Amino acid sequence: MKKALVFGVGGFVGAYLVRELQEHGYSVIGSDIHPDFKDQTVKYYPANVLDSDSISRVVATAMPDVIFNLAAISSVAVSWKLPQITFETNVVGTINILEAVRKNNKNIKILLVGSSEEYKALDRPIGETDEVNASNPYGISKMVQEKFAEIYRVHHNIKVTCVRAFNHTGVGQSESFVLPSFCKQIANITKSRQNGVVHVGNVSVWRDFSHVKDVVRAYRMIVESKTPKNVYNVGFGRAYKIEELLQYIISLSDQQIYIEEDHSRFRPEDTPLICCNNSLIQKDLGWSPQFTIFDALKEEYDFFLKQKT
Repeated sequence: MKKALVFGVGGFVGAYLVRELQEHGYSVIGSDIHPDFKDQTVKYYPANVLDSDSISRVVATAMPDVIFNLAAISSVAVSWKLPQITFETNVVGTINILEAVRKNNKNIKILLVGSSEEYKALDRPIGETDEVNASNPYGISKMVQEKFAEIYRVHHNIKVTCVRAFNHTGVGQSESFVLPSFCKQIANITKSRQNGVVHVGNVSVWRDFSHVKDVVRAYRMIVESKTPKNVYNVGFGRAYKIEELLQYIISLSDQQIYIEEDHSRFRPEDTPLICCNNSLIQKDLGWSPQFTIFDALKEEYDFFLKQKT
């Protein structure tokens, strides 16, 4: 049985990746900063990616066939508030994993998760050969992560592939992210049986959103490829205006809902359009999305509708 080690297993995407891997014949080992982890099907090692000795011990003990690094500060908004911690976690943490593989077993495949935020803004779908020139701390940290991946690939012969993941969502994502925030606010208004107000940030930007289940399937397919490219975009391939997605969620409610801008939710800088050109992964691996963003939003709204307020 193939063994996969997932750093950052306790996060939103981790739960979906574990399920995807297990359903395709992997034994999954997990690691995260938190001492407690609920999934009994996963052998778990608590460790901080900033502790190089701990990470090396986890890799040496697990000796997996493949490593997925999901451990990151993954919010652009948080990265503006905590740029130092963002850089340390996303760059130094990645170096510690690369070093652990270099020291223990160079045959381990590694998948590093980057972001569409690495790209320079364009008014069309962005492909892997387009310019990488991030404009926020999060995107910059992921650019630097990729440069270190290249160093370890070229100079140490490490089998490392990077993905530039575009926005993705699903049940379990933190309400600090825009779509879960909308879904929770609107579900709570519905449950109140009264008219209400949904507080929003900038809803005039356009974003390409995927269902998280499609994203983790792409991650698995990439590591299973015998000759993967160094970098793949992972995204749905169509952008929607945030306002359109908000209006869809509002349409799920039977209450009158008003929209109110909250300027504390605005970012210092917001790219007008981010849309994925996913032709490379479609051509190379035969991956294509099986769900739409509207599938994910309905699931999230229904989830919050069932929660006690």
